[in-house]
This record gives sequence, structure tokens and C-alpha cells, in this order.
Amino acid sequence: MNTLISVMILGSALALLASAIKHVPAGQVYSLHRLGKPARLLQPGVHMVMPLLERVAHKINLAGQVLRLEESMADNAHDVRGTVYWQVLEPERADAVIDQVDQLIRRGAIAAMHDEPQAGEAADRRVLGTRMKLALNSALRERGMMVTRVDLDLA
Repeated sequence: MNTLISVMILGSALALLASAIKHVPAGQVYSLHRLGKPARLLQPGVHMVMPLLERVAHKINLAGQVLRLEESMADNAHDVRGTVYWQVLEPERADAVIDQVDQLIRRGAIAAMHDEPQAGEAADRRVLGTRMKLALNSALRERGMMVTRVDLDLA
């Protein structure tokens, strides 16, 4: 009986130690929260964390991300289809909104299309894409992210 208890205690201690070691792959940053509040960022490599107190809240990929847009405009004049390429530049600032970045980009793209006077007609896709990129970057830069390219297919 004592052997079984000591094996269980040793197993629990090893499991606790294993959960304290975090390996962050290259090209990523882990956002660590302590008791539900942002604590620190883990850069690529091996790190020790306090088990049961700290947890990985976000795994932020620093490489480029792709978001496919397929949005119907409210005025039914046209649809917006395309691809937005974006990346995280400052993980410290992006951590707070990384879960909502898709919605931020979608709302920004729709707002940019509404602001466009000739949107949907004979507008040049590249010009519209460049304008949309500038509009999106004005909102995302302060949050530590950047749109690198916008490819539009107007329908």
C-alpha cells in the first residue's frame, strides 16, 4: 500500500514538473496569463512556468496569416471576395485582440468598401485593394498587426 501511494505521489510530481516546461517553436510567441491576467510573453525556446498558476492563453504565430473574405454588402450592389494577408508585428500589443482579429479585418474591409465612391463598378481591383490595405492598417497598426497585401475579386 505504501508503495502504491509513493508511486502515485512520484507520478503526480513528475506530471506537475512536465506541465511546468513549455517549448515555444520558432516563429511563435506564447502569451502567458497568471491567474487570468496577462503576465508575460514566452519567446521561442524552452521555458519554465508556474504550473496551476500560469497558463498559455494565446499561441501567436509571427509568420504571415491569411484571411479569406466573402462578404455580401448591405446595399446588394456587389459582393466583396478576396484574400487579406496579415501578420503580427508586436505580440505584446496584439495579445489583447488576437482572438478578434478576423472580425476586425472583416469589419474594416466592409467599412472601407462603403467609403469607396466607385466600389463595385468599374473600379480597379488593385487600387481598391491598396486603399483597403491602407484603411485596415490604420486600425490594425495600433494593435501591433499589419496587413501586408489585399487581393480582391469583385462580384
